[in-house]
Amino acid sequence: MNRKDLSLALLVVALWGANFTVVKLGLDGVPPMLLAALRFVFAVFPAIFFVPRPTVRPIYWVSYGLLTGVGMYGALFYAMTVGMPAGVASVVLQSQAFFTLFLASLFLKESFSTTHMAGLIIAATGLYFVGCDNTESSVPAIPPAAFLLTIAGAVFWGMSNILVRKAAASAAAHGERLNIMSLIVWSSLIPPVPLLLLAVLLDTPQTISSAIFSMNSLSIFSVLYLAYGATLFGFGIWSTLLARHPANRVAPLSLLVPVFGLLTARIVLGEQLTISQWNGCFLVIVGLLFLTFGQLLFKRPGLQDQR
Repeated sequence: MNRKDLSLALLVVALWGANFTVVKLGLDGVPPMLLAALRFVFAVFPAIFFVPRPTVRPIYWVSYGLLTGVGMYGALFYAMTVGMPAGVASVVLQSQAFFTLFLASLFLKESFSTTHMAGLIIAATGLYFVGCDNTESSVPAIPPAAFLLTIAGAVFWGMSNILVRKAAASAAAHGERLNIMSLIVWSSLIPPVPLLLLAVLLDTPQTISSAIFSMNSLSIFSVLYLAYGATLFGFGIWSTLLARHPANRVAPLSLLVPVFGLLTARIVLGEQLTISQWNGCFLVIVGLLFLTFGQLLFKRPGLQDQR
C-alpha cells in the first residue's frame, strides 16, 4: 500500500473512531432515534440518484437496512443516551467480530480455531472489566442497560455481516459482484420510517418536531458528519482501497477504530475511565488482535504449503 492510500485508510479509521464522539455531541440536542433517522435520510439523498441499485434481490438490502439502521444504530444511539461513554462504546461495539464468528459457525458452517477461542476468551474478560460496577471510583459506573444495548448493537452488526456474506454469494452465483457502496446507500432507504416511529413512541410528536425545528449548529454538524463523513466518504474510500489492495492489508487497520474512539472521547468530551475499564478496553483490543492475526502468529513452522 502506497503512502497516499495508507493516509486515506488512516483518515477513514480516524473518522470512524471520532464518529462515537460526534454521536454523543449530537445526542445533546436531538433524541436518539431521530438522530439515527436523520443520519440515514441524508445518507440516502441525493446519493441514491447516482449510485446503482445493488445486484441482489431486494430482501438482502432491505434486511441489511433493518439490521444496521434500526438494530445496530438504534441500539447504539439509545445506549449512548442512557449513559454509555463514547470511547467505551467504540471498544465494546467491536465485539461484533466475535458474534460474527459464532453466527458464521451457526449459519455458514464455518469452523473456528483455537486462536479464535483464545481471542474470544480474552475479549470476553475485557468486556467484563469494562462493564463491571466500580463503586469505589469517582468515575460514574456504566449503567447496565447502556452496556447491554451496546452489546445488542454488536449482535445486530454481526448479523448484518453474515447477511452481507450471503448477499455476496448470491451475487457471485449470478456472475455479479456485490457493490458494498450500493448496498449501503440503497439500504439507507429502509431505516428512517421505523426509526421515526420509534422516536415518536419513546418521546412525543411535539418533542420530535421541536427537536427538528430547533436544531443547533452542533446537531446539524453531527448529522452531516454521520451521513457524509463517516458513511458515504468513509465507506466509499474504504471500498476503493479494498478494490485496490488485498483485504489482509486494509481490513486490519480497522482495529485502530477503538483507539481513535478512546482518544477522541478523552480529548473532546473529557471522558475518564477507571483502571479496570482501561484494562478491559485493552483486553478487548488484544482479543481482536488474536482473532485477526492469531493464526499467523502461532502458525507452526513446517506446515506451510510446500508446492
